[in-house]
Amino acid sequence: MSEVYATRRERLRERSTAGGSASALVTRPANVRYLAGAAPHGSVLLLGSSEDVLLCGGPPTGEAMEGRPDEALNVQVLPRAGGDPAVAAAGMAAGQGAESLAVEEHHLTVTRHRALGSVAPRLRLADLGGAVEQLRVIKDEEEISCLRIGAEIADQALGELLESILVGRTERHLALELERRLVDHGADGPAFATSVGAGPNSGRRGHRPTDRRVEEGDFLSVCLGATYRGYRCEIGRTFVIGTSPADWQIELYDLVFAAQRAGREALAPGAAYRDVDRAARQVLGSGGHTEGLPPLTGHGVGLEIDEDPQLAPAAMGKLDACVPVTVEPGVHLPGRGGVRIDDTLVVRPEADGGPELLTITTKELLAL
Repeated sequence: MSEVYATRRERLRERSTAGGSASALVTRPANVRYLAGAAPHGSVLLLGSSEDVLLCGGPPTGEAMEGRPDEALNVQVLPRAGGDPAVAAAGMAAGQGAESLAVEEHHLTVTRHRALGSVAPRLRLADLGGAVEQLRVIKDEEEISCLRIGAEIADQALGELLESILVGRTERHLALELERRLVDHGADGPAFATSVGAGPNSGRRGHRPTDRRVEEGDFLSVCLGATYRGYRCEIGRTFVIGTSPADWQIELYDLVFAAQRAGREALAPGAAYRDVDRAARQVLGSGGHTEGLPPLTGHGVGLEIDEDPQLAPAAMGKLDACVPVTVEPGVHLPGRGGVRIDDTLVVRPEADGGPELLTITTKELLAL
């Protein structure tokens, strides 16, 4: 893996140099981990003119450790009262003779930006922009393998829940049980706060579980994800509780399922982000649902649960192979509930079988 991290850093160095800065300072935790192999709490990564240094505000061990630092890096631990690692990195860059330092302005606070300038007043601070995030969009097979294992864990946790008695249990209880099962099956932890919505709460994107109890006849929507070796995936499914679904539930479910299928089938290298969104949104529109829809049909996943690309109406850009994304259309009817179906897939060319589905729990409308 050391060669992988070195290659990633070299690609970033080339972008930074092309922008006029031979040195770069990376402060966003997910970006630090992507380039260094680990992101100890508060750490920053300096791509210097003479060497690359991971600066930590404390010993990179224990609960503060995320991953294992690349052995090729110079890891420096500041004294407990040693101040801000980013400020120390700026001073180090100036000491190496750098004239310009590219920084992640979108992640730095104004106070921190000023502190960098004050410690090295002759150092010109340039904006690195989203250069690292752009490098992270296309995943290598090792990254995809981590996502695949995370998806298997999420499928296992959800499958076990479906085999238990659900009537009478609260949304909050079910969410906590799912998160415990994720860890039991080997996840680092949940990829995000698990969402469980019953009855009128079902189908709501980002719903926070409440003490509402599951009742017979409810729609029950579940959205969860697992983190494995830092990589995050997600899955969402909707079920009917305790009885045969009503006609309106079948109709709504079939519509959302068709929209989700259209979005999945639109995934291909070269497909425009907004065209994938349009494919799913048009199906929902044909069923009379054009208002109150989620702002996007899906998004990228990886070291963060919400990454580029964004599959949204105004999104610019086209998909590449080996880009993992979610496809997660949904409809929520106020006061009644709704349906959300969410999968994590990897974009693959048609010659390789088309999009690879990572989350495989059935999408059949089950009555539990």
